[in-house]
Amino acid sequence: MSGATDQFRRSQLAIAALFCFLGFQYATWASRLPAIKTRLDLTEAELGLLLMACGAGAAASFPLVAILMKRMGSRRLAVLSAVVLSLLLLALSAAPSYPVALVVICCDGIAVGSLNVAMNAQGAALEVIYRRTAMARLHATFSAGSLFAALLASGVNLLTTDVTVHFGVAAALLLLLVGLTRSGLLTEDQQPPAGISAEDPAGTRTEDPAPEKSRRRLSMPSRVTIWMGLAMVFGTVTEGAMNDWSALYMKDVVDAAAELAPMGIAVVSVMMVLARVFADGWRSRWGDGRIVRVGGVVAGTGLALALLAGGVVPTLIGFACVGLGVAAVTPCIYVVAAAQGTDALALVAAMGTTGLLAGPALIGFIASAGSLVWGMGAVAASAILVSLCATRIRWPGLAESEPRVLSPEI
Repeated sequence: MSGATDQFRRSQLAIAALFCFLGFQYATWASRLPAIKTRLDLTEAELGLLLMACGAGAAASFPLVAILMKRMGSRRLAVLSAVVLSLLLLALSAAPSYPVALVVICCDGIAVGSLNVAMNAQGAALEVIYRRTAMARLHATFSAGSLFAALLASGVNLLTTDVTVHFGVAAALLLLLVGLTRSGLLTEDQQPPAGISAEDPAGTRTEDPAPEKSRRRLSMPSRVTIWMGLAMVFGTVTEGAMNDWSALYMKDVVDAAAELAPMGIAVVSVMMVLARVFADGWRSRWGDGRIVRVGGVVAGTGLALALLAGGVVPTLIGFACVGLGVAAVTPCIYVVAAAQGTDALALVAAMGTTGLLAGPALIGFIASAGSLVWGMGAVAASAILVSLCATRIRWPGLAESEPRVLSPEI
């Protein structure tokens, strides 16, 4: 048993490094957007388009990622994507013009989409192989990576404002991280249960009439996959909107003091990290389906009551409910999507990226047409819709989360 535990810890650490990698890489270039804006002499609109190019690349990467996952597997795709993302930091620092920067950032989005699917496939396979919940803590390390990137940016800025130096140091650290952890990644991906194909999650089909062909082509998403994707969209809309609009809501609606306005996003972020640290234990005890359904209700109801009550303290309590409620949503959905195959996982990941990209803009449109209170009300409704979508998903049983001893070969 100790040997299986050691193998689990080694693989868990390697996969966690991928999540940390992605958070670090994204936060590194995002933290230097003011310097990039100045160097390329960009307007606010051009900078906004640059940000959208990354999200658009990630959202549009679904067909390519699905094919690469089938041909390369999650381990090789994760390593390749990580190397590309490291080199793209150097390319962005050397981009001589705005059009070149747009192309680099779009490629970055595609590589982000690839790594996102690959690392979540690794996390899902880890849970299946070792019969232990781990995905929520893996997602928590993404936030840790973002924090490390912010600390590095601050440290480098004390020495030099040169973006090339900063990105060069970051790229070297990222490549070192990949080199140190790649051997611990799982060599095999999770496969759909026997008799269940990605196209037929209900299990009514007993065999795949063309297994070799199905591995090389994209399949039409099942109804269950669509429900997973919708749950992911509403979950990421909620998460993304809170990141972008909570501080403004605190300032303009609640009339919080300037020093308290950033506490909105701080409360959401801290609660999400803490909840993800403990969420794997909750999943083992109560099951993924219940965690997602209850989490959506907690987030939506807590935020709605805060909007009705008003005031700084009720608002912060409502924001804390959102962080607590949505923390385990995306990890749980990634796990169940991976069980349906690579096509389902790639599609759900792309839909999640779309929600994260479109959510804040949608809330802005609602706020412009009415008020920011109505916009945040839409966020609360989105959280409730996560719970409704979750009732249409076939979640794994609690027994599937129990530990088991593995053979030495795995």
